[in-house]
Amino acid sequence: MTLDTFLKVLSANPAVAVHLMLPDLSFVPAHFHITEVGRVHKDFIDCGGTIRSTTACVLQVWVAQDFDHRLDTTKLAMVMQLAAPLLKSTDLSVEVEYENETVSLFHVAAAEVTPSGILFHLGTKHTACLAPDQCGVGAVAKPGCAAPGCC
Repeated sequence: MTLDTFLKVLSANPAVAVHLMLPDLSFVPAHFHITEVGRVHKDFIDCGGTIRSTTACVLQVWVAQDFDHRLDTTKLAMVMQLAAPLLKSTDLSVEVEYENETVSLFHVAAAEVTPSGILFHLGTKHTACLAPDQCGVGAVAKPGCAAPGCC
């Protein structure tokens, strides 16, 4: 999901609860905090020698013991508005950094309006060879995919 779409979902649904569902269909506890909104840029070279870069909006999620804390769409939209000069663009993918035993990074795959608020579905991220034709591994299907390059 792009930041533009994410912001539109927040503004179209003011003052409702925000829920995060992990890829295993469990939920981030409802009293989570967004402790950081960041623009993360990575420059790298792939195994075939191509220089690449990615940039994303990363929301760091943290769960404390203040069980009465609840983040709603209006408050999250205000935080995102404060971060706008830092983010520089709304054409960024939105990712969630969350620690549950280990720190993991998930992409925001979809948003769903439910009776209890906005449910953001988080998806897994995968590693992949970006130059299979150059490094000799050929086209390889990712786990759970029916054919090479399908996911």
